[in-house]
Amino acid sequence: MDLELRHLRVVCAIADAGSVTKAASVLGLAQPALTAQLQRIERALGGVLFERDRRGARATPLGELVLARARVLLPAVKGLQDEATRLASTAGTAGRYRIGAVNGPILGGLVHRLTTNHPGAQVSTHASWSAAELGDMVLAGKLDFVLVGACGDAPPATDTGLAWRVVAADPVFLLLPGGHTLADRDEVDLAELADAQWVAAPGDGCFSACHAAACARAGFTPKVLFETEVRGAIDLIESGDAVGLCQATLRPMAGLVAVPIMGAPLHWRQMIGWLPDGPAADVAGQVWAYAIESYADAVRKNDRYSAWLGRHPDRRSLAL
Repeated sequence: MDLELRHLRVVCAIADAGSVTKAASVLGLAQPALTAQLQRIERALGGVLFERDRRGARATPLGELVLARARVLLPAVKGLQDEATRLASTAGTAGRYRIGAVNGPILGGLVHRLTTNHPGAQVSTHASWSAAELGDMVLAGKLDFVLVGACGDAPPATDTGLAWRVVAADPVFLLLPGGHTLADRDEVDLAELADAQWVAAPGDGCFSACHAAACARAGFTPKVLFETEVRGAIDLIESGDAVGLCQATLRPMAGLVAVPIMGAPLHWRQMIGWLPDGPAADVAGQVWAYAIESYADAVRKNDRYSAWLGRHPDRRSLAL
């Protein structure tokens, strides 16, 4: 038999009560049952723990050793349980930030602010192309916050049981190869890409009804749409075999150029969500503020988008 904490509690109860009979009453056990349990404990430890006579039970030297260790171990385990309970009860507040995110410019800066301003906090991240998957994880208690995007005025592609705050709304840009004839333009009329092949990465992007509707308004139907993972999409654009859409805050990449679309027919909203009646709601305002600061950093680092905002001051309220 392996020694367990409950066995140590039995030994302490007998020593404190001064007899097996009194200890059995305290523990709510029959005296024969407690006697049998004590005998099993003594066999496991290899010796007698108590000398028993008409005056009661007194610890033997082996019993004294076991009692000394038990009186240290049992309070330590109780302390561990209490600390674990306190930590669990504050999970999702200032002590823990579990963040799920779809591709976007906010996550890095948000994590930096959380770890800098809350050095003792537990910060973790989870990535997915599916906003619905991330929303389900928040509802299931596996995440505290989710960073997703939504095209135009559409709601996030996830459960409506979450509380949402908009961090920013940006125009959607074109992503062209650096050698493209339109790459140096300040803005490109979408109609000039009527003969282009298009590529998109998986996820809840603008390549669906939004993109098709914008092309229809420009007078054409997109010819080809490739769907592949991000690296494949970048390769197709870089090689000149396709063009794509991107967030205006996209960091510059060698061989690729993000170009504004004339009239800004497509918009992308950056949003943060959480469970309104969950523990994360207590710190949601601060996390939202950090997300806005992080987004502003991403805008400042993007010269092309900053220049576009300078030419369209009426649009600045969308971005900041």
